[in-house]
Amino acid sequence: MAFGINRKELEEWKNCVINGGICFLTHYWQDSRFPEAYTVTKVGCYDLEKLIQWGYIYNLKPEWIDQHNTYPHFDLFGKWQRDILIQEKQWKQLRRFRLL
Repeated sequence: MAFGINRKELEEWKNCVINGGICFLTHYWQDSRFPEAYTVTKVGCYDLEKLIQWGYIYNLKPEWIDQHNTYPHFDLFGKWQRDILIQEKQWKQLRRFRLL
């Protein structure tokens, strides 16, 4: 379940993904499978090969991609999330969700 984002932010992420960008969306999150995680970052791109190549930079495996029909994405949380957001200079999301 997602918290802490609005419809405009979600729509901007979806448009970015559909247009072939590498797009980041962080939100608060609860999932009983990952009790230590309180946020997740979705890194999406409609161009699956581009997303796979981006993932290789961070040692993310292609099989970890959520193969959503329209919005394929990696779900990042924990150390992966923080480290990748820092490397990608996603300062606004890091500050907003207190990941620094």
